[in-house]
Amino acid sequence: MAVETIISSREMPPVLEHTNDLGPGCRDEKMEITYTGNTGNDLGISTVGYRANKFNPKEWHENNYAKYLQSFTDRDNSALNRNNVTNEINSTEANLHRMQDDVTKKLGERIMDISFWKFELERVIQDLLAETDLLVNRKRQLENAYRATELPLHISTDNLNCRLRRQGVDLVEDPVEMGLLKEVKILNDVRDLLKKTIARTEQQIETNRDTKQKLEMDWSDKKESFEIDNRCGILRNHHTDKQFFPGSAKFQEIQSSPETWAQFTHDNIVNAENERMASIQLRELTDNIFEDTSRDMVEQHNNVLKAFQQRLQEMEDAKFKLESHLKKVCREISDAEKNIANLEKAIRDKENPLKVAQTRLEARSHRPGVELCRDVVQYKLIAEVDEINNAITALSERLNDSKTQLKNLQDTRLGLEKEISNKANSIFIDRQKCLALRERYPSSLRLKGFQ
Repeated sequence: MAVETIISSREMPPVLEHTNDLGPGCRDEKMEITYTGNTGNDLGISTVGYRANKFNPKEWHENNYAKYLQSFTDRDNSALNRNNVTNEINSTEANLHRMQDDVTKKLGERIMDISFWKFELERVIQDLLAETDLLVNRKRQLENAYRATELPLHISTDNLNCRLRRQGVDLVEDPVEMGLLKEVKILNDVRDLLKKTIARTEQQIETNRDTKQKLEMDWSDKKESFEIDNRCGILRNHHTDKQFFPGSAKFQEIQSSPETWAQFTHDNIVNAENERMASIQLRELTDNIFEDTSRDMVEQHNNVLKAFQQRLQEMEDAKFKLESHLKKVCREISDAEKNIANLEKAIRDKENPLKVAQTRLEARSHRPGVELCRDVVQYKLIAEVDEINNAITALSERLNDSKTQLKNLQDTRLGLEKEISNKANSIFIDRQKCLALRERYPSSLRLKGFQ
Protein backbone atom coordinates (compact mmCIF):
# COMPACT_ATOMS: atom_id res chain seq x y z
CA MET A 1 0.00 0.00 0.00
CA ALA A 2 1.25 3.44 -0.94
CA VAL A 3 0.23 5.05 2.33
CA GLU A 4 1.75 2.17 4.38
CA THR A 5 5.00 2.44 2.45
CA ILE A 6 5.22 6.16 3.14
CA ILE A 7 4.45 5.69 6.80
CA SER A 8 6.96 2.78 7.13
CA SER A 9 9.76 4.91 5.68
CA ARG A 10 9.27 7.55 8.33
CA GLU A 11 10.98 7.46 11.67
CA MET A 12 8.28 6.99 14.28
CA PRO A 13 8.80 8.90 17.53
CA PRO A 14 8.50 7.07 20.76
CA VAL A 15 5.29 8.87 21.57
CA LEU A 16 3.09 10.20 18.70
CA GLU A 17 0.20 12.47 19.25
CA HIS A 18 -1.92 13.51 16.23
CA THR A 19 -4.81 15.80 16.25
CA ASN A 20 -6.75 16.20 12.95
CA ASP A 21 -9.90 17.90 12.00
CA LEU A 22 -12.03 15.31 10.28
CA GLY A 23 -13.84 17.68 8.05
CA PRO A 24 -16.79 20.03 8.41
CA GLY A 25 -18.81 17.42 10.14
CA CYS A 26 -16.13 16.23 12.50
CA ARG A 27 -14.32 19.36 13.58
CA ASP A 28 -14.95 18.63 17.30
CA GLU A 29 -13.46 15.16 17.11
CA LYS A 30 -9.82 14.68 18.16
CA MET A 31 -7.72 11.61 18.23
CA GLU A 32 -4.65 11.04 20.36
CA ILE A 33 -2.19 8.33 19.52
CA THR A 34 0.40 7.37 22.16
CA TYR A 35 3.22 4.98 21.36
CA THR A 36 5.75 3.60 23.74
CA GLY A 37 9.02 2.37 22.21
CA ASN A 38 10.92 -0.85 22.78
CA THR A 39 12.07 -1.47 26.41
CA GLY A 40 15.04 -3.34 25.28
CA ASN A 41 14.03 -6.58 26.98
CA ASP A 42 14.98 -9.48 24.81
CA LEU A 43 12.64 -12.43 25.11
CA GLY A 44 15.29 -14.93 24.02
CA ILE A 45 15.49 -17.85 21.73
CA SER A 46 12.60 -19.67 23.32
CA THR A 47 10.17 -17.27 21.58
CA VAL A 48 11.65 -17.58 18.13
CA GLY A 49 9.07 -19.96 16.87
CA TYR A 50 6.26 -17.70 17.97
CA ARG A 51 7.59 -14.73 15.99
CA ALA A 52 7.64 -16.40 12.60
CA ASN A 53 5.48 -14.58 10.00
CA LYS A 54 4.25 -11.97 12.48
CA PHE A 55 4.35 -8.21 12.52
CA ASN A 56 6.09 -6.29 15.18
CA PRO A 57 4.30 -3.63 17.23
CA LYS A 58 5.83 -0.89 15.21
CA GLU A 59 4.36 -2.32 12.07
CA TRP A 60 1.06 -2.76 13.83
CA HIS A 61 0.99 0.86 14.93
CA GLU A 62 2.12 2.02 11.51
CA ASN A 63 -0.62 0.05 9.86
CA ASN A 64 -3.23 1.49 12.18
CA TYR A 65 -1.86 4.97 11.61
CA ALA A 66 -2.02 4.42 7.88
CA LYS A 67 -5.62 3.30 8.17
CA TYR A 68 -6.50 6.31 10.28
CA LEU A 69 -4.78 8.64 7.88
CA GLN A 70 -6.44 6.99 4.87
CA SER A 71 -9.79 7.35 6.61
CA PHE A 72 -9.13 10.98 7.33
CA THR A 73 -8.05 11.61 3.75
CA ASP A 74 -11.00 9.78 2.25
CA ARG A 75 -13.39 11.61 4.55
CA ASP A 76 -11.91 14.96 3.61
CA ASN A 77 -12.07 14.12 -0.06
CA SER A 78 -15.61 12.81 0.32
CA ALA A 79 -16.70 15.95 2.17
CA LEU A 80 -15.11 18.13 -0.49
CA ASN A 81 -16.73 16.03 -3.21
CA ARG A 82 -20.04 16.26 -1.46
CA ASN A 83 -19.72 20.01 -1.31
CA ASN A 84 -18.83 20.13 -4.99
CA VAL A 85 -21.63 17.74 -5.90
CA THR A 86 -24.11 19.77 -3.86
CA ASN A 87 -22.97 22.94 -5.57
CA GLU A 88 -23.08 21.22 -8.98
CA ILE A 89 -26.51 19.84 -8.27
CA ASN A 90 -27.79 23.20 -7.14
CA SER A 91 -26.18 24.95 -10.09
CA THR A 92 -27.49 22.37 -12.57
CA GLU A 93 -30.94 22.48 -11.01
CA ALA A 94 -31.02 26.26 -11.16
CA ASN A 95 -29.76 26.23 -14.74
CA LEU A 96 -32.33 23.63 -15.72
CA HIS A 97 -35.10 25.59 -14.00
CA ARG A 98 -33.95 28.75 -15.74
CA MET A 99 -33.77 27.01 -19.10
CA GLN A 100 -37.15 25.34 -18.57
CA ASP A 101 -38.72 28.65 -17.52
CA ASP A 102 -37.20 30.29 -20.58
CA VAL A 103 -38.56 27.53 -22.84
CA THR A 104 -41.97 27.82 -21.15
CA LYS A 105 -41.88 31.57 -21.72
CA LYS A 106 -40.94 31.08 -25.36
CA LEU A 107 -43.71 28.51 -25.69
CA GLY A 108 -46.10 31.12 -24.32
CA GLU A 109 -44.85 33.66 -26.83
CA ARG A 110 -45.15 31.06 -29.58
CA ILE A 111 -48.69 30.28 -28.45
CA MET A 112 -49.49 33.99 -28.60
CA ASP A 113 -48.09 34.17 -32.16
CA ILE A 114 -50.10 31.12 -33.18
CA SER A 115 -53.21 32.59 -31.53
CA PHE A 116 -52.71 35.85 -33.39
CA TRP A 117 -52.38 34.21 -36.80
CA LYS A 118 -55.18 31.78 -35.94
CA PHE A 119 -57.44 34.70 -35.07
CA GLU A 120 -56.45 36.48 -38.29
CA LEU A 121 -57.18 33.32 -40.27
CA GLU A 122 -60.57 32.98 -38.58
CA ARG A 123 -61.40 36.59 -39.39
CA VAL A 124 -60.35 36.24 -43.02
CA ILE A 125 -62.17 32.90 -43.34
CA GLN A 126 -65.38 34.44 -42.00
CA ASP A 127 -65.02 37.46 -44.28
CA LEU A 128 -64.34 35.24 -47.29
CA LEU A 129 -67.22 32.93 -46.36
CA ALA A 130 -69.60 35.87 -46.07
CA GLU A 131 -68.38 37.29 -49.37
CA THR A 132 -68.73 33.89 -51.05
CA ASP A 133 -72.31 33.63 -49.77
CA LEU A 134 -73.05 37.07 -51.20
CA LEU A 135 -71.49 36.03 -54.50
CA VAL A 136 -73.54 32.82 -54.55
CA ASN A 137 -76.69 34.90 -54.05
CA ARG A 138 -75.52 37.23 -56.80
CA LYS A 139 -74.99 34.23 -59.10
CA ARG A 140 -78.55 33.12 -58.33
CA GLN A 141 -79.74 36.64 -59.12
CA LEU A 142 -77.84 36.56 -62.42
CA GLU A 143 -79.45 33.24 -63.30
CA ASN A 144 -82.87 34.67 -62.46
CA ALA A 145 -82.15 37.69 -64.64
CA TYR A 146 -80.98 35.40 -67.46
CA ARG A 147 -84.19 33.37 -67.23
CA ALA A 148 -86.22 36.58 -67.05
CA THR A 149 -84.90 37.61 -70.49
CA GLU A 150 -86.47 34.53 -72.08
CA LEU A 151 -89.97 36.00 -71.94
CA PRO A 152 -89.05 39.37 -73.54
CA LEU A 153 -87.13 37.54 -76.26
CA HIS A 154 -90.12 35.28 -76.86
CA ILE A 155 -92.41 38.32 -76.98
CA SER A 156 -90.22 40.16 -79.46
CA THR A 157 -89.75 37.19 -81.77
CA ASP A 158 -93.46 36.37 -81.57
CA ASN A 159 -94.28 40.00 -82.46
CA LEU A 160 -92.02 39.77 -85.49
CA ASN A 161 -93.56 36.47 -86.56
CA CYS A 162 -97.10 37.80 -86.07
CA ARG A 163 -96.36 40.90 -88.11
CA LEU A 164 -95.19 38.67 -90.96
CA ARG A 165 -98.88 37.86 -91.40
CA ARG A 166 -99.61 41.42 -92.47
CA GLN A 167 -100.88 41.60 -96.02
CA GLY A 168 -100.21 43.77 -99.00
CA VAL A 169 -98.51 47.03 -98.60
CA ASP A 170 -98.90 46.77 -94.83
CA LEU A 171 -96.06 44.24 -94.85
CA VAL A 172 -93.67 47.16 -94.51
CA GLU A 173 -90.41 47.57 -92.64
CA ASP A 174 -91.87 50.24 -90.40
CA PRO A 175 -90.39 51.76 -87.21
CA VAL A 176 -92.14 49.06 -85.18
CA GLU A 177 -90.29 46.31 -86.99
CA MET A 178 -87.01 48.21 -86.71
CA GLY A 179 -87.65 48.65 -82.98
CA LEU A 180 -88.45 44.95 -82.56
CA LEU A 181 -85.29 43.94 -84.40
CA LYS A 182 -83.26 46.26 -82.20
CA GLU A 183 -85.00 44.86 -79.14
CA VAL A 184 -84.13 41.30 -80.17
CA LYS A 185 -80.50 42.33 -80.66
CA ILE A 186 -80.39 44.04 -77.25
CA LEU A 187 -81.92 40.98 -75.59
CA ASN A 188 -79.45 38.63 -77.25
CA ASP A 189 -76.55 40.87 -76.24
CA VAL A 190 -77.87 41.03 -72.67
CA ARG A 191 -78.24 37.26 -72.54
CA ASP A 192 -74.68 36.78 -73.81
CA LEU A 193 -73.37 39.26 -71.23
CA LEU A 194 -75.30 37.62 -68.40
CA LYS A 195 -74.12 34.20 -69.48
CA LYS A 196 -70.47 35.32 -69.48
CA THR A 197 -70.96 37.04 -66.12
CA ILE A 198 -72.48 33.87 -64.66
CA ALA A 199 -69.50 31.85 -65.85
CA ARG A 200 -67.10 34.40 -64.39
CA THR A 201 -69.05 34.40 -61.11
CA GLU A 202 -68.90 30.60 -60.93
CA GLN A 203 -65.14 30.75 -61.50
CA GLN A 204 -64.73 33.36 -58.74
CA ILE A 205 -66.86 31.29 -56.36
CA GLU A 206 -64.68 28.27 -57.06
CA THR A 207 -61.55 30.36 -56.48
CA ASN A 208 -62.99 31.72 -53.22
CA ARG A 209 -63.77 28.21 -52.01
CA ASP A 210 -60.29 26.96 -52.92
CA THR A 211 -58.76 29.92 -51.09
CA LYS A 212 -61.03 29.30 -48.11
CA GLN A 213 -59.97 25.64 -48.08
CA LYS A 214 -56.30 26.67 -47.99
CA LEU A 215 -57.04 29.06 -45.12
CA GLU A 216 -58.96 26.36 -43.25
CA MET A 217 -56.09 23.90 -43.72
CA ASP A 218 -53.67 26.53 -42.42
CA TRP A 219 -56.05 27.26 -39.53
CA SER A 220 -56.35 23.54 -38.78
CA ASP A 221 -52.56 23.25 -38.71
CA LYS A 222 -52.41 26.30 -36.43
CA LYS A 223 -55.05 24.80 -34.14
CA GLU A 224 -53.19 21.50 -33.91
CA SER A 225 -49.92 23.32 -33.35
CA PHE A 226 -51.63 25.51 -30.73
CA GLU A 227 -52.90 22.45 -28.86
CA ILE A 228 -49.50 20.75 -29.03
CA ASP A 229 -47.62 23.84 -27.82
CA ASN A 230 -50.30 24.44 -25.19
CA ARG A 231 -49.83 20.92 -23.85
CA CYS A 232 -46.10 21.46 -23.94
CA GLY A 233 -46.50 24.78 -22.15
CA ILE A 234 -48.47 23.35 -19.23
CA LEU A 235 -46.33 20.20 -18.94
CA ARG A 236 -44.36 20.23 -15.63
CA ASN A 237 -41.83 17.97 -13.98
CA HIS A 238 -44.37 16.46 -11.57
CA HIS A 239 -46.75 15.43 -14.36
CA THR A 240 -47.03 11.76 -15.20
CA ASP A 241 -47.61 12.04 -18.96
CA LYS A 242 -43.93 12.36 -19.80
CA GLN A 243 -41.38 9.83 -20.93
CA PHE A 244 -38.02 9.45 -22.61
CA PHE A 245 -37.79 9.95 -26.40
CA PRO A 246 -34.22 9.21 -27.40
CA GLY A 247 -33.18 10.90 -30.61
CA SER A 248 -35.86 13.61 -30.42
CA ALA A 249 -33.36 16.37 -29.68
CA LYS A 250 -32.44 17.08 -33.27
CA PHE A 251 -33.61 19.26 -36.12
CA GLN A 252 -35.82 17.59 -38.65
CA GLU A 253 -34.93 17.68 -42.32
CA ILE A 254 -37.99 19.64 -43.47
CA GLN A 255 -38.69 22.52 -41.12
CA SER A 256 -39.69 26.10 -41.68
CA SER A 257 -38.12 29.10 -40.10
CA PRO A 258 -40.16 31.59 -38.05
CA GLU A 259 -39.90 34.02 -40.96
CA THR A 260 -41.13 31.54 -43.58
CA TRP A 261 -43.77 30.30 -41.13
CA ALA A 262 -45.22 33.78 -40.68
CA GLN A 263 -44.74 34.62 -44.36
CA PHE A 264 -46.73 31.53 -45.40
CA THR A 265 -49.79 32.56 -43.40
CA HIS A 266 -49.33 36.20 -44.39
CA ASP A 267 -49.28 35.24 -48.07
CA ASN A 268 -52.42 33.12 -47.60
CA ILE A 269 -54.20 36.02 -45.93
CA VAL A 270 -53.07 38.49 -48.60
CA ASN A 271 -54.19 36.12 -51.34
CA ALA A 272 -57.56 35.66 -49.61
CA GLU A 273 -57.99 39.42 -49.27
CA ASN A 274 -57.16 39.85 -52.96
CA GLU A 275 -59.73 37.24 -53.91
CA ARG A 276 -62.28 38.85 -51.61
CA MET A 277 -61.65 42.24 -53.22
CA ALA A 278 -61.96 40.64 -56.66
CA SER A 279 -65.27 39.15 -55.54
CA ILE A 280 -66.48 42.53 -54.28
CA GLN A 281 -65.47 44.19 -57.55
CA LEU A 282 -67.30 41.46 -59.46
CA ARG A 283 -70.44 42.09 -57.42
CA GLU A 284 -70.14 45.81 -58.10
CA LEU A 285 -69.74 44.99 -61.79
CA THR A 286 -72.90 42.88 -61.70
CA ASP A 287 -74.74 45.77 -60.07
CA ASN A 288 -73.77 47.96 -63.00
CA ILE A 289 -74.72 45.20 -65.41
CA PHE A 290 -78.15 44.87 -63.82
CA GLU A 291 -78.70 48.62 -63.99
CA ASP A 292 -77.49 49.01 -67.57
CA THR A 293 -79.17 45.94 -69.04
CA SER A 294 -82.51 46.48 -67.32
CA ARG A 295 -82.47 50.15 -68.32
CA ASP A 296 -81.68 49.30 -71.94
CA MET A 297 -84.33 46.59 -72.12
CA VAL A 298 -87.04 48.66 -70.46
CA GLU A 299 -86.12 51.71 -72.54
CA GLN A 300 -86.29 49.74 -75.77
CA HIS A 301 -89.53 48.13 -74.64
CA ASN A 302 -91.02 51.59 -74.10
CA ASN A 303 -89.71 52.73 -77.48
CA VAL A 304 -91.36 49.75 -79.15
CA LEU A 305 -94.61 50.47 -77.32
CA LYS A 306 -94.46 54.06 -78.48
CA ALA A 307 -93.74 52.92 -82.05
CA PHE A 308 -96.68 50.51 -81.85
CA GLN A 309 -98.98 53.27 -80.68
CA GLN A 310 -97.84 55.64 -83.40
CA ARG A 311 -98.14 52.93 -86.01
CA LEU A 312 -101.60 51.97 -84.80
CA GLN A 313 -102.63 55.62 -84.94
CA GLU A 314 -101.30 55.86 -88.50
CA MET A 315 -103.08 52.69 -89.55
CA GLU A 316 -106.33 53.75 -87.91
CA ASP A 317 -106.12 57.13 -89.62
CA ALA A 318 -105.38 55.42 -92.93
CA LYS A 319 -108.24 52.98 -92.37
CA PHE A 320 -110.60 55.82 -91.52
CA LYS A 321 -109.59 57.73 -94.66
CA LEU A 322 -109.90 54.60 -96.78
CA GLU A 323 -113.35 53.98 -95.39
CA SER A 324 -114.27 57.59 -96.11
CA HIS A 325 -113.00 57.26 -99.68
CA LEU A 326 -114.82 53.97 -100.00
CA LYS A 327 -118.07 55.62 -99.06
CA LYS A 328 -117.45 58.32 -101.62
CA VAL A 329 -116.49 55.76 -104.27
CA CYS A 330 -119.62 53.79 -103.51
CA ARG A 331 -121.72 56.91 -103.90
CA GLU A 332 -119.87 57.70 -107.08
CA ILE A 333 -120.49 54.17 -108.34
CA SER A 334 -124.16 54.63 -107.64
CA ASP A 335 -124.16 57.92 -109.52
CA ALA A 336 -122.16 56.38 -112.36
CA GLU A 337 -124.62 53.54 -112.65
CA LYS A 338 -127.48 56.05 -112.78
CA ASN A 339 -125.57 58.03 -115.40
CA ILE A 340 -125.06 54.90 -117.48
CA ALA A 341 -128.73 54.13 -117.17
CA ASN A 342 -129.56 57.65 -118.31
CA LEU A 343 -127.16 57.33 -121.24
CA GLU A 344 -128.67 54.03 -122.27
CA LYS A 345 -132.13 55.55 -121.99
CA ALA A 346 -131.02 58.56 -123.99
CA ILE A 347 -129.62 56.30 -126.70
CA ARG A 348 -132.79 54.28 -126.71
CA ASP A 349 -134.79 57.49 -126.94
CA LYS A 350 -132.91 58.37 -130.14
CA GLU A 351 -133.99 55.18 -131.83
CA ASN A 352 -137.57 56.26 -132.50
CA PRO A 353 -136.65 59.66 -134.02
CA LEU A 354 -134.00 57.89 -136.10
CA LYS A 355 -136.53 55.33 -137.18
CA VAL A 356 -138.99 58.11 -138.08
CA ALA A 357 -136.39 60.00 -140.10
CA GLN A 358 -135.10 56.88 -141.82
CA THR A 359 -138.66 55.70 -142.49
CA ARG A 360 -139.46 59.04 -144.03
CA LEU A 361 -136.38 58.91 -146.17
CA GLU A 362 -137.15 55.36 -147.16
CA ALA A 363 -140.70 56.29 -148.03
CA ARG A 364 -139.72 59.39 -149.99
CA SER A 365 -137.16 57.40 -151.92
CA HIS A 366 -140.09 55.72 -153.65
CA ARG A 367 -141.46 58.93 -155.11
CA PRO A 368 -141.94 58.54 -158.83
CA GLY A 369 -140.13 60.34 -161.58
CA VAL A 370 -139.37 63.89 -161.11
CA GLU A 371 -140.99 63.85 -157.77
CA LEU A 372 -137.80 62.24 -156.54
CA CYS A 373 -136.56 65.71 -155.77
CA ARG A 374 -133.70 66.87 -153.47
CA ASP A 375 -135.88 69.28 -151.77
CA VAL A 376 -135.42 70.99 -148.50
CA VAL A 377 -137.21 68.17 -146.75
CA GLN A 378 -134.74 65.71 -148.21
CA TYR A 379 -131.86 67.76 -146.92
CA LYS A 380 -133.48 68.21 -143.55
CA LEU A 381 -134.22 64.49 -143.18
CA ILE A 382 -130.69 63.53 -144.13
CA ALA A 383 -129.34 66.17 -141.75
CA GLU A 384 -131.66 64.87 -139.06
CA VAL A 385 -130.48 61.28 -139.58
CA ASP A 386 -126.87 62.42 -139.43
CA GLU A 387 -127.54 64.46 -136.34
CA ILE A 388 -129.26 61.56 -134.63
CA ASN A 389 -126.46 59.17 -135.58
CA ASN A 390 -123.85 61.62 -134.37
CA ALA A 391 -125.76 62.01 -131.13
CA ILE A 392 -126.08 58.26 -130.71
CA THR A 393 -122.35 57.86 -131.44
CA ALA A 394 -121.45 60.57 -128.97
CA LEU A 395 -123.78 59.10 -126.35
CA SER A 396 -122.37 55.62 -127.02
CA GLU A 397 -118.88 56.93 -126.51
CA ARG A 398 -120.01 58.55 -123.30
CA LEU A 399 -121.65 55.30 -122.32
CA ASN A 400 -118.46 53.39 -122.95
CA ASP A 401 -116.48 55.96 -121.01
CA SER A 402 -118.98 55.79 -118.19
CA LYS A 403 -118.81 52.04 -118.12
CA THR A 404 -115.04 52.25 -118.05
CA GLN A 405 -115.22 54.76 -115.22
CA LEU A 406 -117.69 52.51 -113.44
CA LYS A 407 -115.35 49.58 -113.78
CA ASN A 408 -112.49 51.70 -112.48
CA LEU A 409 -114.64 52.80 -109.58
CA GLN A 410 -115.55 49.21 -108.85
CA ASP A 411 -111.90 48.18 -108.99
CA THR A 412 -111.05 51.07 -106.73
CA ARG A 413 -113.77 50.00 -104.34
CA LEU A 414 -112.39 46.48 -104.30
CA GLY A 415 -108.90 47.87 -103.74
CA LEU A 416 -110.17 50.10 -100.96
CA GLU A 417 -112.05 47.27 -99.38
CA LYS A 418 -108.96 45.07 -99.54
CA GLU A 419 -106.80 47.81 -98.10
CA ILE A 420 -109.32 48.39 -95.34
CA SER A 421 -109.30 44.65 -94.66
CA ASN A 422 -105.48 44.71 -94.61
CA LYS A 423 -105.49 47.66 -92.26
CA ALA A 424 -108.00 45.94 -90.03
CA ASN A 425 -105.82 42.82 -90.07
CA SER A 426 -102.70 44.84 -89.31
CA ILE A 427 -104.46 46.69 -86.51
CA PHE A 428 -105.69 43.40 -85.10
CA ILE A 429 -102.20 41.93 -85.22
CA ASP A 430 -100.52 44.92 -83.63
CA ARG A 431 -103.18 45.57 -80.98
CA GLN A 432 -104.60 42.15 -80.18
CA LYS A 433 -101.61 39.93 -80.86
CA CYS A 434 -98.56 42.09 -80.22
CA LEU A 435 -99.57 44.66 -77.63
CA ALA A 436 -101.63 42.16 -75.67
CA LEU A 437 -98.61 39.88 -75.44
CA ARG A 438 -96.30 42.76 -74.54
CA GLU A 439 -98.39 43.39 -71.44
CA ARG A 440 -96.65 40.33 -70.01
CA TYR A 441 -93.26 42.02 -70.38
CA PRO A 442 -91.38 41.55 -67.04
CA SER A 443 -90.80 44.45 -64.71
CA SER A 444 -87.47 46.16 -64.14
CA LEU A 445 -86.98 44.35 -60.81
CA ARG A 446 -87.61 41.02 -62.48
CA LEU A 447 -85.06 41.86 -65.18
CA LYS A 448 -82.57 42.58 -62.37
CA GLY A 449 -82.98 39.04 -61.07
CA PHE A 450 -85.34 39.70 -58.17
CA GLN A 451 -88.19 37.24 -57.87
